Amino acid sequence: MSEAAKPALASLVRAGDVQSEAVAITPFIFMARDISNAYLITTDDGDVMVNTGFMDAANQERNAALFAPHRTGALKHIILSQSHADHFGGVPKFKEPGTVVIGGPGYNEAWGDMQRLQPFFGPRSAKLWGSTLRRGAAPAPPPNVAPDLLVDRHMVIEQGGRTFELIHAPEGETVDNLIVWMPKEKVAFTGNLVGPVWLSMPFFCTVRGDKPRLVWNTLKSLEKLKALGAEIIITGHGEPITGADHIRADIEKMIGAISYVRDATLDGMNAGKTVHELMREVALPAHLKIGEFHGNVRWAVRTIWDEYAGWFHYEDGTTALYGVPRSAVNADLVELAGGADALACRAQAHVDGGRPLEAIHLTDIVLGASPDHAAALIAKKAALEALLTASGGTNLSETMWLKSEIADAEKRLNPEG
Repeated sequence: MSEAAKPALASLVRAGDVQSEAVAITPFIFMARDISNAYLITTDDGDVMVNTGFMDAANQERNAALFAPHRTGALKHIILSQSHADHFGGVPKFKEPGTVVIGGPGYNEAWGDMQRLQPFFGPRSAKLWGSTLRRGAAPAPPPNVAPDLLVDRHMVIEQGGRTFELIHAPEGETVDNLIVWMPKEKVAFTGNLVGPVWLSMPFFCTVRGDKPRLVWNTLKSLEKLKALGAEIIITGHGEPITGADHIRADIEKMIGAISYVRDATLDGMNAGKTVHELMREVALPAHLKIGEFHGNVRWAVRTIWDEYAGWFHYEDGTTALYGVPRSAVNADLVELAGGADALACRAQAHVDGGRPLEAIHLTDIVLGASPDHAAALIAKKAALEALLTASGGTNLSETMWLKSEIADAEKRLNPEG
């Protein structure tokens, strides 16, 4: 895939690789691009950081060097917008004697849960993000950063003539998400409240897996952000957004888009439609179209359904109540279909007929019974490639998932290669 065709988020998280000097957003705010950006704010009494970047040692050396020409004194505060390692990974590098690290409400619990589940989340993250984030040697494990102070709902810090209001604003990507508001300067640091790409559909529950982010909390937090009247928004990734009118219009569009998807989902539930029907049918009207670079409308529908109705979908039937998955009868289905070759042939016919998802349903049955069945792997690989082409490569999670599944099929077809 060419650089121009790469998903927008892939470009953002690798933008710092070639950065040679800090970006001066204002005369007192400097940005080091990273997997999640780090920001230095200078004051008349030392410095403040909002987030510290990823724990990759090369990143941290680079970030420290980028900020060094702009440092004005001791680093008095590090404010963490959320409890993900790409935001706090550099704390051990930057923290000085006397630096106070601040996190949001629920930071310790959220990071504790993520840390406990690293054996589960780690391989899933690697499958999706490994090829995008790889810079040579694997990064060190996330540091165990425990903030010195935790915001309840609101906290004010005064330092060197600058005021920092820390405002709890879930969900973003975590329940502990903070907005850092500088009211005199009309600057708001939002972390990943609006997702990693500005003006795009939130990812209410990632493909990697995570606690679902509640749609109503997200909408309330966006209303909080709108009410600030910011003239500069500085997010977790990418370039700042400037202009009070522009910012307000963008936030209103995001609120409108999210509300539309929520309402369409609930209306569809009331009309007796299944979650799969709504995933196929719900689409944003033209005036509310926003990006789908990380999350998308389909996945938002599914997560909103589960937020309001829970995990049990009636169309899944009785077996969903128990611990025996449909895949338990793969061998029976293969036998009844006249063998794996017959199902693989039908799967290829679906691919040829422009029905890649139906093809994958069939190949998964075959491969569940015979994991190395060549014809099924060939059909599955072709179906995945058709989906990747149809996707346009704009959504990073979709793109990375499909590419990793294609690579898995290729490896199984050619294990010696």
